[in-house]
Amino acid sequence: MTNRTQNAMWGGRFAAGPDAIMEAINASIGFDQRLHAQDIAGSRAHAAMLAAQGILTDKDAEAIGEGLLTVLSEIEAGNFTFSSALEDIHMNIEARLKELIGEPAGRLHTARSRNDQVATDFRLWVRDQADAAVAGLTALQRALLGQAEAGADWVMPGFTHLQTAQPVTWGHHMMAYVEMFARDRGRFADARARMNECPLGAAALAGTSFPIDRAATAAALGFDRAMANSLDAVSDRDFALEFLAAASITAMHLSRLAEELVIWSSAQFRFVALSDRFSTGSSIMPQKKNPDAAELIRAKVGRIMGANVALMMVMKGLPLAYSKDMQEDKEQVFDAADNLMLALAAMEGMVRDLVANRTALEAAASSGFSTATDLADWLVREAGLPFREAHHVTGALVALAEKKGCDLADLSIAEMAAAHPAITAEVYSVLGVHNSVASRQSYGGTAPDQVRAQIAAWRTRLG
Repeated sequence: MTNRTQNAMWGGRFAAGPDAIMEAINASIGFDQRLHAQDIAGSRAHAAMLAAQGILTDKDAEAIGEGLLTVLSEIEAGNFTFSSALEDIHMNIEARLKELIGEPAGRLHTARSRNDQVATDFRLWVRDQADAAVAGLTALQRALLGQAEAGADWVMPGFTHLQTAQPVTWGHHMMAYVEMFARDRGRFADARARMNECPLGAAALAGTSFPIDRAATAAALGFDRAMANSLDAVSDRDFALEFLAAASITAMHLSRLAEELVIWSSAQFRFVALSDRFSTGSSIMPQKKNPDAAELIRAKVGRIMGANVALMMVMKGLPLAYSKDMQEDKEQVFDAADNLMLALAAMEGMVRDLVANRTALEAAASSGFSTATDLADWLVREAGLPFREAHHVTGALVALAEKKGCDLADLSIAEMAAAHPAITAEVYSVLGVHNSVASRQSYGGTAPDQVRAQIAAWRTRLG
């Protein structure tokens, strides 16, 4: 390949070459080379449309299309030399195309600008990442469904404030994350639908005087339609911001699950055992098995949400249409997308490998007066007490059990009746954790048959 770094692609406006510092701050090829496949796809669609409209000859369009495929193969084979002097992926590809096919390469940029070109490339790339995120979330949901199915009737403590609240089932807990990640999938799908409009043909900012067919290029690139305003088409990056917002919420959900895995895998809880594939050891303490993958997932939300804030700050003060500030739109999105996909893959692997400790879960569920609410509900339902009075009576019995160092079910009927004469031996039927979860039959409740119904519904949805 010949040396292309001295070819100034700006045209005749500038007499002197750029200073080295200006070249360094101006060049984006160090990161936007990731857009090469999208850039070539957009250029091939553009050339085909120009030929169909009689703006290019069929011969030139064919040469451009074949030449671009050659460039693509060179890049993918690692045989392409990127030049910072040529600034960006667009100029690097166009310069190499000129080397390959000569003068027709110069006709490719007819009726377009780098402004609509990069907006198109970036939309295509972010659209692909939204699809990848949906696929990653779906795989994670399937892993969670497997865990939920295995432990649909295993009891464990449900927590508020990380204090024992009421018994729930392991399956119910897993299904909570299935629902969270479903909403995340919906956010990416919604963002994808909104971003699926094509900027190509908006040119620099005002459209073009050439008789182009924007609907044809939009369809060729899989867009639903062409964007309706040329200023908007080149000047906004809300599609990237919406992707980052969805990624941030997803990362937050991943971080919450990661935090639980860190806590649950500790020696103090022993609720779960993580596989060796997603754990590390200590360099000094041989007994240690550290949940490093979960901890790193927990940290990813900082990078991803930081990218969202960074791009928002880039865009917040820009007048229409394009400003060079917008070159700073890509690195944050690239980094966030990479880290999101890594976190999703790691979490899916951890969940699939996870081994829940049914014995420890049930023992913990039975402690901490987790059936106190069941006792209060029984007093309302069977003894006719107002809930506030039932709450007070139950609180007194919890205090007694705590003083004696026993659980509610270990109190005698005489001790219970002393708190309220309406209490009979029937109360013991609601004080067991299995009876407690089985009674939660309301839609979305923790009862095993409710959990299994939700699992079945999700199996159908996910296919």
